[in-house]
Amino acid sequence: MAARPRIKDVAALAGVAPSTVSAVLNDEGSPRASVATRERVHEAARSLGYVPNGIARGLRTRRSMTLALISDVIATTPYAGQLIQGAQDAAWRAGYLLVLVNTGGNTELEEHAIRALRQQQVDGALYATMYHRVVSVPQGLDGLPVVVLDARPQTDGFPCVVPDEEAGARTAVEELAGHGHRRIAFVLDERDGPAARGRLRGYRAELARQGLLDDPGRVVRAASDSAGGRRAALELLDQAEPPTAIFAFNDQMAVGVYHAASERGLRIPEDLSVVGFDDLYVIGRELSPGLTTVALPHYAMGEAATQLLLAEVEGAERPPAVARLVACPLIRRGSVGPARSPDAPAHRGQLAAGQPLPERSHR
Repeated sequence: MAARPRIKDVAALAGVAPSTVSAVLNDEGSPRASVATRERVHEAARSLGYVPNGIARGLRTRRSMTLALISDVIATTPYAGQLIQGAQDAAWRAGYLLVLVNTGGNTELEEHAIRALRQQQVDGALYATMYHRVVSVPQGLDGLPVVVLDARPQTDGFPCVVPDEEAGARTAVEELAGHGHRRIAFVLDERDGPAARGRLRGYRAELARQGLLDDPGRVVRAASDSAGGRRAALELLDQAEPPTAIFAFNDQMAVGVYHAASERGLRIPEDLSVVGFDDLYVIGRELSPGLTTVALPHYAMGEAATQLLLAEVEGAERPPAVARLVACPLIRRGSVGPARSPDAPAHRGQLAAGQPLPERSHR
């Protein structure tokens, strides 16, 4: 087995002193080497497969070069893999390892995990949740740099990174209004949390900006799943003046809207336009037609939160204890079309009530 390359081997290949190699590889800000010398050292290290001794570096910098991402159930959901990826990529680019801890919402396990992480001298922690809500940051993290991710801290003192729920909802309503829709309804989560409040504010603000009526009867709350979306949409579609477009709190509720439209013999988007929220890949692309939706920016949130955390860990600055809002982009597919003429009847009767949605072609 080949011997592990040492710093003197890199120095010999690069034609510099070992101390120069150490300065270049372990202290990127060192003025001791020119740009050309740095390039030679990095090329020599790559060709030899040399990796700096992280333990030695940690002793010098008093850092372990590790960060923790502590979550409730986020790591076991199909929705937030990009959040973890964004955090990991930002940590890796800075030379840090990201350690993921999934507690399953178990407080005792969380306390044990935090004690173990503190014993391992992690340099900072991201405290993340599966969905945007208010959380209490565990006391075990006191004294450690912490950024709350996809949640808001119950008490002051911690920066957080969250999606811009209000602006995302405004984007959804703007898209529908831009296609001529005047009666735009909202099927909303029955739970009162930051996401529901922000999206409702955005819905109402954009209606006002577009000069559209903010009719309380066009906002129906229900469970934030397919069954809840179906129930809420049926209530809306059975009104004397039903909406021509429905904005759904999330993609799961949007599935219920599709089923309600099918039961009432309405085509999407010819008779009813639909916009969701989240951009869940297991839903949006598989519906027929594909669901136009506002994406939760998981990757960007994970990346931004890690950058904030590193700023404090590296001592450059202490992030202000405020919320950093990350934009939610619109993903256009096929569920939004022009509004019907006021005199044109909805297309009903082609689908029998209760008939399942047509299967999507996999050509």
